[in-house]
Amino acid sequence: MSLPATGRASGAQADGRQEKPEAPVVLNNPVPVRHPGRWISAIIILGVLALFLQSLITNANFRWDIVGTYILDTKVVQGVGWTLLLTFASMVLAIVLAILLAFMRQSENPVFRWSSWTWVWFFRGTPVYTQLVFWGLISVLYPKITAGIPFGPEWFSVDTSTVITATAAAILGLGLNESAYLAEIFRAGLKSVDRGQEEAAEALGMGNAKIMWRIVLPQAMRVIVPPTGNETIGMLKTTSLVLAVPFTLDLTFATNTLANRTYLPVPLLIVAAIWYLVITSLLMVGQHYIEAYYGKGVDNLAPAAINPAAAKAAAAGAPTGAAGPALKKDFPEEEAK
Repeated sequence: MSLPATGRASGAQADGRQEKPEAPVVLNNPVPVRHPGRWISAIIILGVLALFLQSLITNANFRWDIVGTYILDTKVVQGVGWTLLLTFASMVLAIVLAILLAFMRQSENPVFRWSSWTWVWFFRGTPVYTQLVFWGLISVLYPKITAGIPFGPEWFSVDTSTVITATAAAILGLGLNESAYLAEIFRAGLKSVDRGQEEAAEALGMGNAKIMWRIVLPQAMRVIVPPTGNETIGMLKTTSLVLAVPFTLDLTFATNTLANRTYLPVPLLIVAAIWYLVITSLLMVGQHYIEAYYGKGVDNLAPAAINPAAAKAAAAGAPTGAAGPALKKDFPEEEAK
């Protein structure tokens, strides 16, 4: 037995039409954002890069055969070694002095503060080339280095030229100049740590040395490392100025000597540039890993290390599911929120 059809259905059948399902209503039809500027800039950059590569390959004046001949020349490799020695020795001297100057600038002793400020003012305010020339002429100003009582008898004396050689003069000139810049970098890193953390550590009974080593420095290093790495790379290239001492064993002087001998300055400049780029790239890789180490949990470059024992203790002390409702009942206003 069939049910009677409704009047609406009968009317639809009578008209010979069938009802169509309604189309879904589209509330939002997102259109991807177009960035024509990106495509235009990419095309321009690729075009310039293609022209540059074409000039490198097709221009015979670059003399790539000479570059290949001298890239591993004995004098060039020795120059690379001396350049690295000057760079790292100068940076070690600069870092030691900068740490001392930064602490002196933070000291409550006004003599220390003004002494540190005067050092930074002098060495940052005079050109490094002028300072290198001065250290090269130090034996002219002071032919002998003496030790004794002022305005009294001398105990012993040595020739200045035997103590401050060209290598020592170059390291002193570069290191003392760099210490002024690093002192300000280290001071900024120390001031970036909130004073409240030191006060909290003092409240826990920690000594000043332990507070500095365990609380302040690990956080300050995150601010100190990037500009210090940048200064190290800058020091690598500043060693090309040690001819002012004169020091004649660095990479720039070695390649200039070969260029004067062969009358081909361009390929020898390319040799020096390739070595500087290689060393700079290695320093940048090392800087990246140091930044990642000190930026754990802050810069999102590497996850912060979790102590398993601390995590286990925290999990053991967490409220259980049964205790959850009881806590909620104690604070009905929080539960309402």
